[in-house]
Amino acid sequence: MNFTSFILFYVAAFVSIVAAAPMHLTRDVFVPPVLTPDAATSWTVNSTVTVTWDVSSPPAQITNKLGSIRLRKADRALPLVLADGFDILLGEIEVTVPWVVAGTDYSIVLFGDSGNWSQNFSIVGGPEF
Repeated sequence: MNFTSFILFYVAAFVSIVAAAPMHLTRDVFVPPVLTPDAATSWTVNSTVTVTWDVSSPPAQITNKLGSIRLRKADRALPLVLADGFDILLGEIEVTVPWVVAGTDYSIVLFGDSGNWSQNFSIVGGPEF
């Protein structure tokens, strides 16, 4: 084996190893701010309302494009999923207000890549305790 063949063999082996290495795509966490509901919002039980969030500057590669909206009361997450499995880039989705106790300390959490809370808002029309 001559020197040129020897070098070509090792270059080919190196290229095949590098080509076989997995490529890692850079993905960014997208945390769109919730626009509504806000502090001036009052939802009524059993009504249809629109939740909106800002999608004006999404990153090029989003880790998780599927969204979910959950209801919170005070500092507790409730087992109430208001919407699930939608495209996080929609920027809005209609939900039905569940039958819950009336209060002024509700918020929603928008999940996609991570969770983002709305401001506290009111829900009326449910039982008062």
